[in-house]
Amino acid sequence: MPVVHPVVEDVGEPYTCSMPFSSLVRFGTSTWTYEGWQGQVYRRQYAKSRFAQESLGEYCQYQYNHEPLFRTVGNDATFYRPPTANQLRRYLNQIPEDFEMCCKVWEEITIPSYAQQARYGVRAGQPNPRFLDAKLFNDLVLTPYREAGFEPHAGPFLFEFQRHGMSAEEFVGKLDGFFGQLPKDFHYAVEIRNAGLLSPLYQDMLARRGVAHVYNHWSYMPPLLDQHQRMGAFTAPFTVLRLLTPLNMSYEAAKKRAEPYTKIVGELPDMRRETVRLVKQAVAENRQAYVLVNNRSEGNAPLTVQALAEQLQTEEPRI
Repeated sequence: MPVVHPVVEDVGEPYTCSMPFSSLVRFGTSTWTYEGWQGQVYRRQYAKSRFAQESLGEYCQYQYNHEPLFRTVGNDATFYRPPTANQLRRYLNQIPEDFEMCCKVWEEITIPSYAQQARYGVRAGQPNPRFLDAKLFNDLVLTPYREAGFEPHAGPFLFEFQRHGMSAEEFVGKLDGFFGQLPKDFHYAVEIRNAGLLSPLYQDMLARRGVAHVYNHWSYMPPLLDQHQRMGAFTAPFTVLRLLTPLNMSYEAAKKRAEPYTKIVGELPDMRRETVRLVKQAVAENRQAYVLVNNRSEGNAPLTVQALAEQLQTEEPRI
């Protein structure tokens, strides 16, 4: 049966500035696979079993103020397993020439130990011997991208590290050794959930390796500008912002608040303002900025992206 959902109204007035925002800025959403955007982003009808595989092309074509709104997208599914070369080729058949996908890195690389979850089976609660295994990353993660010829469309690989008990010295040391073994023809970005890791030690290592810090608007991390002040400076020729959940709100509460993701349920003006400030600062320094928005931040990621695009026209560039 085809997926059918009620039409979502495109709220808000389009911005009227005649100058488009910089080509260095790429807006997108955390994923494209929300069936609730039917009638908003998606006009075609898709078989439920084929929606995730076939809707990317229409996502890329979505326009706001007569221009394509999304020039990047996150791929959360790659956190659970690396994509195959055939999957990547299917994406290539749907995306335009100037489009990049920001893929999460397989959790086998990024979790120091397995959580007490049934999906891990006998490994639950055990240390992960493949944590930050550079050979595994090269062989099983990067190889499909090369085989598919996906390199020109690969945005930064997103290394998401959940909260852990490692000291800053241990964690940064492991990251330093890991990134020192990776090829330089891809871009990498690190997202942390331990605010205490934001330090000159962490910043210096990322800058030395040309790796970006992911500015994440997430439940228990500091505000975006606070993160930048602790970092002191950007660390790579590009930067990544991920707008995930309201601050001081759990994932579960944010999910309950936002569902079914068809409208803005609560604007986060500080998040919007700080996002635009960081993006303008990055552009002023000739750095590419990737902004990925999750539905759970304000309720409907495409509408949040539209609001950011409008605000980007008027917000002052200084921090």
